[in-house]
Amino acid sequence: MQRVAYCLVLSIIFLPFLVFSQQTNNVSVSVGASLTAIDDGKPWLSPSGDFAFGFQKVQGKDGFLLSIWYDKIPEKTIIWNPEGSPIVPKGSKIELNDRRGLVLSDNQGREVWTSGTNLDIGYGVMNDTGNFVIIGNDSRKIWESFGFPTDTLLPSQVMQRGGAIYSRKSRTNFSRGRFQLRLLQDGNLVLNTRDIVSGYAYADYYATKTNDPANQSNSGEQLVFDEIGYLYIRRRNGQKFDLTPNQELPFGDYYHRVTLDFDGVFTQYYHPKVSTTTNSSWGTVWSYPENICLSFRGSEGSGACGFNNVCSLNESNRPKCECPRGFSLVDPSDPYGDCKPYFYPSCEDHEVKVVTFDFVELSDIDWPYSDYEIINPTTETDCKASCLNDCFCAVAIYRGNKCWKKKFPLSFGKVDYSLSVKAFLKFRKGDLPPEGPPRFSGKKNDRQSLIIVGSALLGTSVFVNIVLIVAICIGIFLIYQRQIRKLDLGSNGVETNLVRFKYRQLVNATNGFKDELGKGAFGIVYKGVVGKNTVAVKKLDRMDQDGDKEFRTEVNAIARTHHKNLVQLLGFCDEGENRLLVYEYMSNGTLASFLFGDMRPGWIHRCNIALGIAKALSYLHEECSTQIIHCDIKPQNILLDEYYNARISDFGLAKLLLMNQSRTNTGIRGTKGYVAPEWFRNTPVSVKVDVYSFGVLLLEIISCRKSVKENDNGDEYGAILTDWAWDCYQERRLDLFVDNDSEALNDIKTLRSFVMIGLWCVQENPSLRPTMRTVIQMLEGVVEVNKPPCPFPLSVSLS
Repeated sequence: MQRVAYCLVLSIIFLPFLVFSQQTNNVSVSVGASLTAIDDGKPWLSPSGDFAFGFQKVQGKDGFLLSIWYDKIPEKTIIWNPEGSPIVPKGSKIELNDRRGLVLSDNQGREVWTSGTNLDIGYGVMNDTGNFVIIGNDSRKIWESFGFPTDTLLPSQVMQRGGAIYSRKSRTNFSRGRFQLRLLQDGNLVLNTRDIVSGYAYADYYATKTNDPANQSNSGEQLVFDEIGYLYIRRRNGQKFDLTPNQELPFGDYYHRVTLDFDGVFTQYYHPKVSTTTNSSWGTVWSYPENICLSFRGSEGSGACGFNNVCSLNESNRPKCECPRGFSLVDPSDPYGDCKPYFYPSCEDHEVKVVTFDFVELSDIDWPYSDYEIINPTTETDCKASCLNDCFCAVAIYRGNKCWKKKFPLSFGKVDYSLSVKAFLKFRKGDLPPEGPPRFSGKKNDRQSLIIVGSALLGTSVFVNIVLIVAICIGIFLIYQRQIRKLDLGSNGVETNLVRFKYRQLVNATNGFKDELGKGAFGIVYKGVVGKNTVAVKKLDRMDQDGDKEFRTEVNAIARTHHKNLVQLLGFCDEGENRLLVYEYMSNGTLASFLFGDMRPGWIHRCNIALGIAKALSYLHEECSTQIIHCDIKPQNILLDEYYNARISDFGLAKLLLMNQSRTNTGIRGTKGYVAPEWFRNTPVSVKVDVYSFGVLLLEIISCRKSVKENDNGDEYGAILTDWAWDCYQERRLDLFVDNDSEALNDIKTLRSFVMIGLWCVQENPSLRPTMRTVIQMLEGVVEVNKPPCPFPLSVSLS
């Protein structure tokens, strides 16, 4: 009895402490609880007090943002806010509603945002992980902020395939910005810019390449930020692809977060939980990409900075955007945005003889796209004169005896001291703005650095001078070696100003041309390694020895092409009789191997490949400043990248060939089975020869049959595919044409349409063939495909 009484007394004494302990470890938010947006308002805290949910005053704006933030550090760093980032006035309220979850209302009682739940709600809780969770009356999780991330991920947070986070517009504007990080359905984690209005995603500027079409189990499944602070991609087979480098995490008790910053850099940060100083800030574990200014390879969008803007790296290795002289910001509050020129080129101005023009000259700055004309070879004086007298020309870029003329808007502007390039920005005399050119940040060139070091040497002791001279010699050697190996194609890309290789470099890169990838009419292709990247080196043969100028002209025309369905040219060698081209390496070989292998590829995949090839040809025919006719479209010249996207190769090289340098041996350019009839008739050749070849290729893609059958010895015989296609179409036996391919026959409407498009493309009369732009519209179903006539009426009538 005494023992029971004793226990009862102890319980009464310690009951308040037990209750307090429970409340501290599980601070729940009851239904009906609310917070009001006021100065110094109290938030809902996590049990440890590390995280807070409530209203934060927005810097520079008269309003509040509903958000979650780190509450124990002075910066109060925000890590979550509702989609749309609504800024609400003072007096607004957030309430936990029993049926609708979190409901945000302004000071007039108008609903601004809701978490959107429609179940019986028990309570809410701000967890120590930084996750605000709503729990139902059945104790199940109904909603959580981790399921709707903004620009930040926290330890214990997981992103599934299809998930995404978005950067802010600026440091103080929490609306969705231009940059996004996505874990694609195929398992690849990519960073890309996007159109803010439509959400259209431009080409990625960073990718983990964790998708594997050949082995789906090796593809990415989740982006995991574990409790320790390591970020990695978990593959479907359970293996990890690390983003946080091993041994890179600081030792100790730290907060960790990964954030897609407003400048487009994806960064892991750390901050001591117990700070010894009041001004401690977030440190960086890693960031991707290393140099965002040089990472963009697509031709759409504006790049790291806005249109007409110029990107350079600041002292912290982060992008800094500055308008060049003669330009000003469209939005003065957004230095990373677009720049507007004080002067727009006008043909009317050029007609007024009293109006004269001049240039602002900038060094080591380039806008690699927006070209509409190239002059090669030329001099700096002639380059400026050509732009000066051209009413369309806004900017001229001069480098290595070449001149690129550009129109507004300029995109992907960057500072790159390795370019040795000059930019001439045109302006009307009398309109030159008073400010001087910006002092773009970044690494100075090696010569400037040596001058500064040399000056310092004069004031030091003899011993120190000797040490410094040795150090400088080593530094010069390392710089030279780095220049040789500077092509890190995975991160920096290569612009229209191509890298010119020495022949010896390519001999070393290919290990003496040992690993042969394939042969073609243009020469032999070898596998090689430049820097950290695998490349394909094409060694051209049997070329006209007097074709030096033509070779360089054609190579530069190819270099200025930028399309996702073209193999990118990275550099070239033109040394004596040695002419070589360096391309990005395509890991999945040729379309020929893919189509005519042991297993028939899927129907949908084949349709996508056909559409990709059509888009690339349309680009070459209509969108390049110098029209390019391929002249040898065939499966062997279509390569497949790591995602099995079609990429056309060898475009623009036909002009470089000697006559009789094809399998037809008839003095024409092309390959038997794909050659348009006009080659044999001594008539002018146009882009329609490519349309004809595409038609044959399309029929091959549909049927997975070669255009001309071969016997066991590889000799060609009988059964021309175009004839067979016409017969099957006429007799309504497309099942025979696709060899009873069930996938294709289940999509009979598309199958019939594609066959008809192929037959239109292989018409003997070039005027009857559609343009590639029309072909795209027909393939996409935008334009109706009419019944085609017999493709070869002359042949039929003679028989």
